[in-house]
Amino acid sequence: MRTSIEVAAVFRAAGPAYRAAHTGHLSLAQLKVMSAIEHCRTAALGGHVEACEDCGQWRIAYNSCRNRHCPKCQGAAARTWLAEREADLLPVGYFHVVFTLPDEVAAVAFHNKAAVYDLLFKAASETMLTIAADRKHLGARIGITAVLHTWGSAMTHHPHVHMIVPGGGIAPDGSRWVSSRPAFLLPVRVLGKLFRRLFLTRLVALHDAGRLPFFGSMAHLSDRRAFLRHLTPVRKKRWVVYAKAPFAGPEAVLAYLSRYTHRVAISNSRLIAFDESGVTFRYKDYRRDGADRQQVMTLATDEFIRRFLLHVLPRGFHRIRHYGLLAGSARKAGLVRARELLNAAPPPDDDSPDGTDEFHPSCPCCGGRMIVIEVFKRWRQPRGPPNARTPNRENVP
Repeated sequence: MRTSIEVAAVFRAAGPAYRAAHTGHLSLAQLKVMSAIEHCRTAALGGHVEACEDCGQWRIAYNSCRNRHCPKCQGAAARTWLAEREADLLPVGYFHVVFTLPDEVAAVAFHNKAAVYDLLFKAASETMLTIAADRKHLGARIGITAVLHTWGSAMTHHPHVHMIVPGGGIAPDGSRWVSSRPAFLLPVRVLGKLFRRLFLTRLVALHDAGRLPFFGSMAHLSDRRAFLRHLTPVRKKRWVVYAKAPFAGPEAVLAYLSRYTHRVAISNSRLIAFDESGVTFRYKDYRRDGADRQQVMTLATDEFIRRFLLHVLPRGFHRIRHYGLLAGSARKAGLVRARELLNAAPPPDDDSPDGTDEFHPSCPCCGGRMIVIEVFKRWRQPRGPPNARTPNRENVP
């Protein structure tokens, strides 16, 4: 059994030297992500002591950094988000649709992440809503949950949007539910053509408005003619829109969402080794099939950190967005009407007063309930364990 390796260990060991070598070239957001991951679940962030109500077993639990780029913090965030989304599911098949940017456009996005990633969301969602509303295709208003990923399996820059879409929508007059065909939602070639036109038209508009600065080897693209020449190949290229067969029930939709919504560039489970030769990890080579798809790669430590930091999102950027029936302002009314048209029961009410129940982990020894008996602040250590095996309720904060 291999020793557990974490991204945090790589950052703690090599992060200080990496920051020193790249002074002035790392953004504040990237520096904050590095610091958060290095200090996650350490005494630097404080924590608490938990004890079992039954057997008295106790343990120290350090606080999480809760940074959305931290591999260790996404599990709890995903569980909370999924619990909120479960009530939104409709009793229909759901499709998985992926919109991907060509390499030439991804290079533009690399220098202008906030503007181009936002455009990717808008162009992809408008494409889906427009084609779905067309009577030649579905003729209905659909709902979309979209998630941005900016990486390939080897942590290279590969921006694309994953979408979960119900298999149908509400007719324009609101009188009926229009179901898609069982294994077909919308034609991907038609989606790809409209996506390409919408995206490129608006990308050029951003350039004309002076909202796409370029630096280094890409500085020449600040000139409009050079920028248009750069985009010439992708105007004729087929833009990839991928659609999978529908999921087998709501549980499968939630399982998918749990894997994709709060994923980061690389999970700790994919790391194999970290030594003087670099960081070794598993990745998928999508040019291969079968067992050969799973490959192993070793990157120099600096290159591993560089690739990880490529995917730090701009401050305040929302990587999970909802459109159509699921858009924030229309979600509640849209879902109520959809359930009425589908003759589906409303979701069960939450029994807890504030919408959430206090979570108590199970004791690793006896399965009893663990309760907090002490809280300690940042950079502090907890007091020694109590003499009695059973926690003293009077000392509970």
